[in-house]
Amino acid sequence: MSDPTNERKIEHIRAIEHDPATDRDFRYFDRIHLMHRALPELSLDEIDTTTRFLDKELSFPLLISSMTGGDHELVTTINRNLAIAAEATGVAMAVGSQRVMFSSPQARESFDLRKQAPSTVLIGNIGAVQLNYGMGADEAKRAIDCLDADGLYLHLNPLQEAVQPEGDTNFTGLQQKIAALVKALDKPVLFKEVGSGLSPADIELGLSAGIRHFDLAGTGGTSWSRIEHHRRKDGSDLGLRFQDWGIPTPKALQLAEPYQDRAAFIASGGLRDGIDMVKSVILGASLCGIAAPLLKPAMESADAVIAEIERMRREFTTAMFLLGVPNVPALFRNRALILEEC
Repeated sequence: MSDPTNERKIEHIRAIEHDPATDRDFRYFDRIHLMHRALPELSLDEIDTTTRFLDKELSFPLLISSMTGGDHELVTTINRNLAIAAEATGVAMAVGSQRVMFSSPQARESFDLRKQAPSTVLIGNIGAVQLNYGMGADEAKRAIDCLDADGLYLHLNPLQEAVQPEGDTNFTGLQQKIAALVKALDKPVLFKEVGSGLSPADIELGLSAGIRHFDLAGTGGTSWSRIEHHRRKDGSDLGLRFQDWGIPTPKALQLAEPYQDRAAFIASGGLRDGIDMVKSVILGASLCGIAAPLLKPAMESADAVIAEIERMRREFTTAMFLLGVPNVPALFRNRALILEEC
């Protein structure tokens, strides 16, 4: 008998393939205009895009965001191609939810990626709500060990769970359980939304639980509400009603500004190119998560993913050059580089 959690992974990918509007592509970052320098007083060849995250050096601040995993040839191929590309290009990678490996042990192979990416940052992933449904420190440690991960995402997805036909919607009392989990693990735990954004109140709760890394994952990109709409059989349009619910990613970065000295933030949700990445770093992102543009290349080959990442690196470097910024520290939180926000 097939595992429902495993089958759901394939249904998600098929929904994305068959409905291009699951990528909302709102281009919120286009509303931010930057201060062009006609005389940058720099050599393009000398721009330094390197950065550090979780004590490892990255070639530029890109994170291949969480996508998938499970006991299926397609998802195993996707994850391996992404991991090979992450290692080859020196960028970070996070996997999709590892919950499936506890109900379908064969799915573990799709998350066993350290041999494809021996030196770069890898981040594991389980749903925070699962702490109310039987998961705990033991499962979290197994998720980290499977990947030999540098950290563990606790993803927060109340909207997705509310729309999902079989969703787990009891989010009561999670803050205390998260705090206990943070103490029980020897690797950093990171908060991650999945496309609706983290509010200041969420950041406050995370900080009080010992979280020091937050993936804001705002609206503007992939809508998991719309994806789950395609899986409903009851004729409900709930997923469509809430497909654009949440905090746009640039706004989420602005709301996180007061916490910059206490935590590191990842910008994801609607970033589509190196220019969006530069704007995110200016707004306070230590890392920039991108998923949707890499999914189709990952179905093809690692080389196709590498080509897409190198495109984004060229865009990121070119934007730094045109701003007259020599390195990432000089870009980070440098709001003088913003001309206007429309």
